[in-house]
Amino acid sequence: MDSGRRPSGSSFSGGPERPEPDEAHARRRMRRIGAAAAAHAATAVAHGRAIARRIRQTPAPPGPFRPEFWRSPIRGPWLTSMFGLMLLIGIPLLFVTGLLSYASYNPGLSPLNDKTPDKGVLGFYLFSWPTHPYWLYRLTQGVHVTLGVVLVPVLLAKLWSVIPKLFEWLPVRSVAHGLERLSLLMLVGGVIFEFVTGILNIQLYYVFPGSFYRLHFYGAWVFIAAFVVHVCLKLGRMTRALRSRSLTAELRTDLARTRPEPPDPDGLVAAAPAPATMTRRGAVGMVGAGSLLLLVVTAGQSIGGRLRGTALLAPHNRDPGSGPNSFQINKSAAAVGVTPALVGPNWRLEIHGHGPARVFTREQLLTMPQHAAALPIACVEGWSTDDQHWSGLRLADLAAEAGMPDAGSVLVESIQPRGPFTKVVLRGNQIHDLRALLALRVNGADLSLDHGYPARVIVPANPGVNNTKWVHRLTFRT
Repeated sequence: MDSGRRPSGSSFSGGPERPEPDEAHARRRMRRIGAAAAAHAATAVAHGRAIARRIRQTPAPPGPFRPEFWRSPIRGPWLTSMFGLMLLIGIPLLFVTGLLSYASYNPGLSPLNDKTPDKGVLGFYLFSWPTHPYWLYRLTQGVHVTLGVVLVPVLLAKLWSVIPKLFEWLPVRSVAHGLERLSLLMLVGGVIFEFVTGILNIQLYYVFPGSFYRLHFYGAWVFIAAFVVHVCLKLGRMTRALRSRSLTAELRTDLARTRPEPPDPDGLVAAAPAPATMTRRGAVGMVGAGSLLLLVVTAGQSIGGRLRGTALLAPHNRDPGSGPNSFQINKSAAAVGVTPALVGPNWRLEIHGHGPARVFTREQLLTMPQHAAALPIACVEGWSTDDQHWSGLRLADLAAEAGMPDAGSVLVESIQPRGPFTKVVLRGNQIHDLRALLALRVNGADLSLDHGYPARVIVPANPGVNNTKWVHRLTFRT
């Protein structure tokens, strides 16, 4: 029986319900718009492809952008890979010793020690810097600086071997190619920045637009990120290139038999090679000789002994005079504004901790139990001294004098009126090492003014700038 209700989806006549005229018109209009948009998109794509074809067909500018400009017959994947292998060994060691140098300043201990307070996750690896072995910083920083100098010829040779890639035409061919070029820019720019700033620093030539520590630290992370990406992309090609030619055979190949390598997909091999004027053996030998020469004129500043006289590139390879205080300094008292008047009879040492502050004259300090330690001074510029024989008061004894025998840190303050390292915080393990002293004498004589008279800190394995000179206040903390 009819219920009187119209079935869903039906009209009065029983057929399907038809769209209203306005709705049908809207649908037709949307279809026309979609078709027009698709046509416009296809036209744009076609135009884009045509433009890309025209750009790809654009001839390279004269000069280094043209393959025939590069004519060396020895340039190619094998030689590039040889230099790359040397850097693959040297640069990670350089990076790790740099990270250790940064950790040695104990930046996680106090803002006073931290030259890169906005480092964030880049400081994930920081740890408490040890005092054993006592020559640790001398070794790590000596390796860091010496290796950085020694790798300069290898770096220059590697850049020479790949320089055609820097002038590729077109500079950017696709998104993927553009990303590769960007990583190459970060790699080349980063390595040049790190080597240049490092060499300027070890020569005490400060022309940086900011703190060397901050620039060098962040630059190192940018460079190593690009380096890792580059190694991941090129390791397979490097391995195949090294296997393509015998090192022994190359070292035996004379000039008359030197031939270009087969054409390579990277375009390193010259398209129109000139006659050979040097063998690959000669190129590798010249780079090796350059690195050896730099080793000879640099390493002595860290190794010491008779080799110290060969360190011609060391900024501190000067005659320090004679006598007990005749060893290197970083900055003289005059350079930082420490005058004899500041350290004269009115000088006092203040010791703060639990209870009232204790105040001592130098004469009173000399009457207290004296201890000795043979320790070097090692500086961030890579130079270091031989072991010097220091004597004075143990920091652990001074902590006990302050009523804090278990002190966890100490703030050391210098009377030096200006400079970035007038204050430093030392860790508990540095305080309680029995060789850590507030030194009053060295090599049997009173400290000279340049070496920190009337008192200076000397701590095993501590960077030189943290062995504060001209100390006038020690504040021990839990």
